[in-house]
Amino acid sequence: MRWFVRWSSRLPRLIVALVFIIPLSLLWASDAAKEKRWAEQVVDQLFDGEAIWLEAGGISFLGLHTAAASEPKGAVIVLHGIGVHPDWPQVINPLRVGLAESGWDTLAVQMPILPNEAAASDYLPLFPEVLPRVDAALRFLEATNSGTVFIAAHSMGASMAIHYLGSHPSHGIAGLIAIGSSTGGMGSLDESAEGLSGIHIPILDLYGEYDLDSVLTGVSTRARVAGASGNDDFTQTETAGADHFFDGYEQHLIDVVLAWLEARR
Repeated sequence: MRWFVRWSSRLPRLIVALVFIIPLSLLWASDAAKEKRWAEQVVDQLFDGEAIWLEAGGISFLGLHTAAASEPKGAVIVLHGIGVHPDWPQVINPLRVGLAESGWDTLAVQMPILPNEAAASDYLPLFPEVLPRVDAALRFLEATNSGTVFIAAHSMGASMAIHYLGSHPSHGIAGLIAIGSSTGGMGSLDESAEGLSGIHIPILDLYGEYDLDSVLTGVSTRARVAGASGNDDFTQTETAGADHFFDGYEQHLIDVVLAWLEARR
């Protein structure tokens, strides 16, 4: 019995030691089981486009490639928001299908995700996983000769896209459509918006009149940072009546994005 008492008293120290032994990347990795469940559901119910598997850092993840209805004008990588998947019915599916119907190849990809109870701040340590995933999507589109590549990203996906662009100067992305962007990358709103200062490609900052408070309170900050960085093609557009998910405003969302893309291809 005494050996058990001695051994059990060491448990806290053993646990702490294991935490330092286990790579931090494993402690903060995307929820692989949840990604698998999403993938099975999405592929089983897929109506538009083709499911493909991309690889980043030895991990396979789902992408949905939807070819342009005609000769492609270019391509758009579509990034979803917190905890969902690349065919999410709000914002993501309308964009990936609507843009393809209008002549743009689209590739919506599964971004790193966490369990449902995770807070937005819990996603910050996952941001390093974003770079290889977007790189994999870019390589796929380059191999299909889709032309100039843009990113359209919603909510947390917009934060991830801005982190990618700011951390990867030779990215090869022609422009960013950030929809319902609460931040400009990692950290608090004011700090993370500074991520925009390192991005000098065209940016459309699109949000709804009734968007989340975190989106609306950051409008002036994002404009200030982009302006101070010398980005002369930073545009902010508010959609009257729309909420964070553009429910009921899907066609308007597609039209605004298409008009912006057409002017920059």
